Amino acid sequence: MIKINQTTMLKIGKRLIVAYIILFIISQILSSCFSFRMNQQEIDKAFAGFKQKPIQHQIEVQGTKMNFAEIGNDSLPVAFFVHGSPGSWSAFIDFMKDTFLLKKVKIVSVDRIGFGKSELGEGEKSLQTQVELLKPIVAYQKRFGKKIILIGHSLGGPVIAKMAMEYPELIDKLIIVAGSIAPDLEPNEKWFRIPMAFTPIRVLIPASFRASNDEILYLKPELEKMLPLWKNIRQPVIVIQGGKDMLVNPKNADFAKKMLVNSSKVEIIRVDTMNHFVPWSHPFLIKKAIS
Repeated sequence: MIKINQTTMLKIGKRLIVAYIILFIISQILSSCFSFRMNQQEIDKAFAGFKQKPIQHQIEVQGTKMNFAEIGNDSLPVAFFVHGSPGSWSAFIDFMKDTFLLKKVKIVSVDRIGFGKSELGEGEKSLQTQVELLKPIVAYQKRFGKKIILIGHSLGGPVIAKMAMEYPELIDKLIIVAGSIAPDLEPNEKWFRIPMAFTPIRVLIPASFRASNDEILYLKPELEKMLPLWKNIRQPVIVIQGGKDMLVNPKNADFAKKMLVNSSKVEIIRVDTMNHFVPWSHPFLIKKAIS
């Protein structure tokens, strides 16, 4: 049996404390580098020379602060963007700068719970809760009977599908972009996601990644709950999927086609050479789907 004296234990303890401090400093650096949100100065710079720039609003829903940005004419149909994991409303800022698109639709982009300015770092595992938090924002945009087009990228895909299942009266069209919607196609990442969920590791992770880990860890059972509800979607749905997507299995598009049995129209757009980051690499596909 190996005996460790008190001096050795103290040395080990000091090294662990030093290592923890170093990791904490690194985590703060990463947090500033990977916040996935733009500050007001960056937004102003992005829209320098433009007549319009997005206006952010914060509302309280069920005691939770929710943030979203909007730009465009209130009389037009609404293109409502829902980001992936991690992300923020500014993931779709280039769409907001498209003056041609803004002649056709008003654009709204939301910070999902746990991201941006919507309770940053506090992820929500329940898709039901997520859509309940989004509902008042969507309902406000729907006022006067305006057409609502939901666009969901990555984990935003199942969020908008769930929204259409639960509140069909609010939604007119869905565009699922590289959406992780099929439970059986979810990768098994518990080996690293479970440790990331516990202190002290959790506190070392940048806030946006904490929220992302919270929701992705429980995504598969949440998608399983949705299985009997796909038949409730009657709106037209466009699915955009890349063949070289390394984060979401391309077969998710096949799952959508199989499950959307009551949709008024299902269109699958596949690009064999396209990866996961469609909003940045192939934004024209999304713009065409909107219009």
